[in-house]
Amino acid sequence: MTRQRKTARTSGRGRIVAPAALFAVIIVVWDLANTQGWVSDLILPRPWDVVVATYDLFSTGIVWKHFLATFYETLAGFSAAAVLGIGAALAAGSSRPVRQMIYPYAVTLQVLPMLSIAPILISAFGFGYTSKIVIAGMIAFFPIFVNALTGLLAPDPDTEELFRSLRVGKKRTFLSLLLPTAAPMIFAGLRIGLTLALAGAVVAEIVSSQKGLGFLVQRYSSQLNQDDAFAVVLVLTAMGLLLYGAIGFADRTVVFWRHASRLAAKTRSREKSVQRRLAKTQRPENTPASPSPNPSAAEERVP
Repeated sequence: MTRQRKTARTSGRGRIVAPAALFAVIIVVWDLANTQGWVSDLILPRPWDVVVATYDLFSTGIVWKHFLATFYETLAGFSAAAVLGIGAALAAGSSRPVRQMIYPYAVTLQVLPMLSIAPILISAFGFGYTSKIVIAGMIAFFPIFVNALTGLLAPDPDTEELFRSLRVGKKRTFLSLLLPTAAPMIFAGLRIGLTLALAGAVVAEIVSSQKGLGFLVQRYSSQLNQDDAFAVVLVLTAMGLLLYGAIGFADRTVVFWRHASRLAAKTRSREKSVQRRLAKTQRPENTPASPSPNPSAAEERVP
């Protein structure tokens, strides 16, 4: 256990130190590019100027309504894509004719250039939230659908044969075999779909919008205000990392058997639960019985 803990601590530090070191190198090279005149400040602002611009965006409150608009469009589009993608994968996985009918249209939707039809969708659904949600959902649909379908069609052959030999019903087979097997692939598709939904919402805002972080990037770039434009991109990056981390947390919580730390924690929790149940059912041992009164014996002792 001690070696495992030391190894886990070392790997945890490595996951933090290595990206931090690379980030420091990028910042140093970025600053050198500005100070040495390799790149003009009109094209690439200095890192400190971007930090100051980010602080001004939040301190003045300019960014909040745009942040919430993009956040809402991303989550709404992703949620619609997740429901439709997983639902279509379940239908396609349960029936070969349905799969042959749905799959070509899913591929067509993926290869369709979204930038070319974005103006058409905006003119059809209006300039409000609906058009942005539709575009974000269309971009996020395919990876969610394909990953879920791949997971549902790839169960363990030996386990599947065991379920058949035991004559387990379809519902029980789905809940105990197909769904747990497909869960890692489903969450992988959700991670990709969420990042694509954010990209789709931003693209739709750049094409035509009066609100959102994509709108801010376009406005500041057209004004050659690169400090604020990079600051908005930094906010978008933070939003993407936040959403990606939320899906990762859900993955570790639901598909706990694929993560050693979560599996160990789940095992300890179940052991404690079983011990509490046993403690309630067991009676205390070696407890002397209380003497019961015997009226007949008492009468015999009386002279």
